[in-house]
Formats: sequence, structure tokens, C-alpha cells
Amino acid sequence: MVMESAISEEVIAGNLKQFLLVLSVSLGVATLPQIFSWFRQIPYTLLLVIVGLGLAFVDVRLVTLSPELILFIFLPPLLFEAAWNLKWLDLKRDLVPICLYAVFGVIISIVGVAIGLNQFAGLSLTTALLIGASLSATDPVSVTALFRELGVGKRLVTLMEGESLFNDGMAVVAFGFLVALPLGTAQLGLQPILIQFFTVVGIGVAVGGLIGFAISYLTQRFDLPMVEQSLTLVSAYGTYLITEDLGGSGVMGVVTTGLILGNFGSRIGMNPRTRIIVSEFWEFLAFFVNSIVFLLIGDQIHFVVLGENLPFISIAVGAMILMRAVAIYLLSNLSTAITKSAIALPEQTILWWGGLRGSVSIALALSVPTVLPEREKIIATVFGVVLFTLLVQGLSIKPLLQKLKLLGDAPIREQYLEFVARHVALERVLQHLQTDKHPGRDREFYRYQEKLIIGEIENLQGSIDKLQSEYPNLQTFTNEQLRGELLAIEADTYAEFVRSGKLNKELSPLLQDVLQHENDKY
Repeated sequence: MVMESAISEEVIAGNLKQFLLVLSVSLGVATLPQIFSWFRQIPYTLLLVIVGLGLAFVDVRLVTLSPELILFIFLPPLLFEAAWNLKWLDLKRDLVPICLYAVFGVIISIVGVAIGLNQFAGLSLTTALLIGASLSATDPVSVTALFRELGVGKRLVTLMEGESLFNDGMAVVAFGFLVALPLGTAQLGLQPILIQFFTVVGIGVAVGGLIGFAISYLTQRFDLPMVEQSLTLVSAYGTYLITEDLGGSGVMGVVTTGLILGNFGSRIGMNPRTRIIVSEFWEFLAFFVNSIVFLLIGDQIHFVVLGENLPFISIAVGAMILMRAVAIYLLSNLSTAITKSAIALPEQTILWWGGLRGSVSIALALSVPTVLPEREKIIATVFGVVLFTLLVQGLSIKPLLQKLKLLGDAPIREQYLEFVARHVALERVLQHLQTDKHPGRDREFYRYQEKLIIGEIENLQGSIDKLQSEYPNLQTFTNEQLRGELLAIEADTYAEFVRSGKLNKELSPLLQDVLQHENDKY
């Protein structure tokens, strides 16, 4: 017993040292852009992959990636954070194209990659299908982070993130079915496939919805920021584990919970300060997990193995890019025909080229049972394709955005908000000066200070007016901000009535549809 205890303590200490080493390297990479300005041209996540490749080149292995580590430890917080920040109104507006990409796009990707590898690389259909299923999951984390940094249009961000969230769930379900076929635990046929699909997705949505709404109403009864923050963390992991145990899609469960808590629970059960605390916590956690994941992806590469499987990787890359183009352009036109809301050709091009593959694809490939033949070939091919998408597509997405003139006005908005913040701050200072009646102070000095502050306020107002005249789109931005503030005030008021016991249930938002309708007319 003593020997077993000593061994377990040694294992824990060893794992802790490995974890601290990975974290130290990740944080060290995070500081590089601050020291060397040239590194700011490379998205942070891709910089981590490159550093990981450098470590792999000198054969320094930090931690061995496993499917359990990715799917059960890394994936839930990443899914929850993305869903928490995804606005339901934006998602609802483009739900049709997102669902088309996530469902039919996955099918097109799997079939196209499988046919290419089977016909041109000579791989067995089983192996080709498993590679296709692994590569059908998009993971555009670095792309969407770049979108926000550059101020790319909100719709493009929503389409990219929304597809990725639902796409992951579809890819995992498809992979689970395909991996069960050669093991003899699944039936091939349209009816059993549809039954399994709706069962797995339905359980995920049901469990996610139940947990999301339960926590939303629970947090109405108290105002404890740390407890509410902890509940969101428990909900992310708890939803995933419970849903998987019940035979459903943990991915769909976490996405559903995140959407509900981010759009409903955070409004009715959290005050503005708590919402900020929780949002900052999830922003940190996503940064933390992504730092580890992308570093380890690069660190897991075995260059010799990639070289041996280069023909398969090349064919898979070509088939994947071609099928992505077919899916995006075909389904975008189908969506336009259904909704009468066109997706511009430049945006379709970014959706096509920005469909990177990442941790989910690697986790699926690593989870292929060892009893299946050509397992190592599947893993090597998927790793090679993921590496191509991250380095080639990931590093070229910014020049492509510039070429297609899709770069946003984030720097202008940031400058505008800085002027507004200073203007509001000086107005409050002026108000204090005008109301302060402290005895013994020189009133002439008060008037002098007041004159200086009024001059600065006038200068700031001039700068604000100049920006608004040069960039008319700022008016839309300010209107969106005001609308968000009004909706937040309404939701906070209802939550206060519930917490004080004056109401027994949360009232449905009154202004949401009214403001949306009037703003669309305006």
C-alpha cells in the first residue's frame, strides 16, 4: 500500500511538472509579439503551432495528446466559450446557411475526401471514410480571433463560428457511426442512420437545454459572482459528461447550454458586473486551453512519419479543399434561394479558405480503435492535413481578407470609443467641479480648472464629430451599442424584481422584437 501511494505521488508530481512546462512555454510564446513586433503579423495560435513544430524538430516532446485529453478536458470549455459569446439574434438570422454547412457540408466533405483517397491513393473505403470523417470537423479558432482583431463584419464571424460549433457535433456523430461499421456495432441503411442521428443530437440538445435553463433560473435567486462563475464551469463539463453517458452528443449538449446561458441566463440571472466577471473568466480559460492545444498539436508532429505518408496527405488536402469549395458555394446559393438573403461571393471565399482543421480532427483520428487496420496511416494523414490548414491557410487568410476588401474598421471603432470614454469622464469631472462646495477652496481656481476642462471636452467633441463624418458606419455601431444597453437595462430590471420576490417568474423581453423591427426600418 505504501509503495502504491509513493508511485501515485510520483506520477502526480511528474504530470504537474509536465503541465507547468507546457504552460511556461505557451506563456513564453505569448510574450514574443510584445518583444518582437514582427511576430504580431502571425496569429497567436499559429505562432504556438510553429513553436511546437520547432520542439518536435529537436525531438522535445512535452505531453502526449490523447483523444480523452482533447475531447473531455480541452473541448468542453472551448465550445462553451464560443457559444456563450455567440448572440442568438445573429445566429437566428443565419441559422439556415449554418445548418446547411454543418449538416450537408459534413456529408460532402466525408464523401469527397473518401472517394479521393480510395480512387487515387488506393486506400480501403473504411480507412478513407474515417479520414474523411475526421477532417470534416472545422476548427477556425485562429481565423475568428483574427476576424475580431481586424474588425471583420459580424455576419462573417457568426457564419464561421456558428458553422464550427454545429459542425463539430455533426462530425463527431458521423465519425462514431463510421467507426462502428467495421466493428459490426452499427447498421448500414438510411433509416437506422437517421434514427441514430436524431437520437444522438436530440439527447444532446435536450440535456443541454435542461441544464442551461435550470442554471439560468437558479442564478436568479442569488447574486454571488464567484458561485455563478463556478456554475458555468460545472455546466460545461457536466453537460458534456452527462450527455455522453446517456448516448448523446456531448458537443451539441455543451453548445446548447452555452447558447442558453450566454443569451438568456446571463441576462435574467446575472447583474452586469457578474456578466463581465464570467465573460472575462471564459475569455481567460479559452486563451489558456487554446495555448496548450495548439502548442501540443505542433509538438506531436513526427516529420519522418509525415514524409512516409506524403502522397496520402497531398491527395487528402486536395480533396478536402475541393469539397470545401463545393459545399460552401453550392450551399450558399441554396441558402440564398431559401432565405432570400444572399451571402456575398467574397464572404463565401473566406468561408471556404478559412475552414481550418484542428484539435477535434486530431482527437477523432487518435480515437480510431487499435484493432482497425491502417490506424497509423489515418493518424498521420489527419495530422498532415491539419498542419497544412493551420500553416498555409491560416497564415494566408489575412492577405486574402485584404485582397477581397473585407477588413473591418476595428481601429477606427477603438479610437472612437476612446474619445467617447474620455468625453464622458471629463463631463463627470466637470459636473463634480460645478457641484463641489467645499469651504475654503479658491473659487477662482475652480473657474480656471472648469475652463480648461470645457476646452478639452470641446476638442474631444470635435474629434468625435470628425470621425463620424469621415466614417458614416460608426453611426450603425453606436446604434447597436445603444440597443444593447437598452436591452440589458430591461433584463436587469426583471431580474431585480425576481430576486427581491416581487415577481415569481422572469418576464419575456418586451423591447427585443420592437427595437429589432424599428432598427431594421431605420
